[in-house]
Amino acid sequence: QVQLVESGGGSVQAGGSLRLSCKASGRAFTINTMGWFRQAPGKEREFVAAISWSDGSPYYADSVKGRFTGSGDSAKNTVYLQMNSLKPEDTAVYYCVADRTWGPPSRLWSAYDYWGQGTQVTVSS
Repeated sequence: QVQLVESGGGSVQAGGSLRLSCKASGRAFTINTMGWFRQAPGKEREFVAAISWSDGSPYYADSVKGRFTGSGDSAKNTVYLQMNSLKPEDTAVYYCVADRTWGPPSRLWSAYDYWGQGTQVTVSS
């Protein structure tokens, strides 16, 4: 089993920045992809960003391209999400995800094997 622990959420004003971190433990050596989804109140969960250790390039949702930067350290089994120019519509619970499958990251929640508890990000106008 793999455990994912997120950190770095909080409250910020529009235009501000936050950095999320997620560390995998347990059988983390089995993981190839780590990433982020988010769910705002009353909305469906959506893909935000992901990176696979085999590919190395981060993938982003169109809604966050140019504002969010995903990165990771496979040796530390940790993934990061630097969020800049935050908007009120970025307010959501952000979930860390991990997958054992090799290849480009999936944008589907159901494709991932492990999920974190989530961390709240609130952006005020």
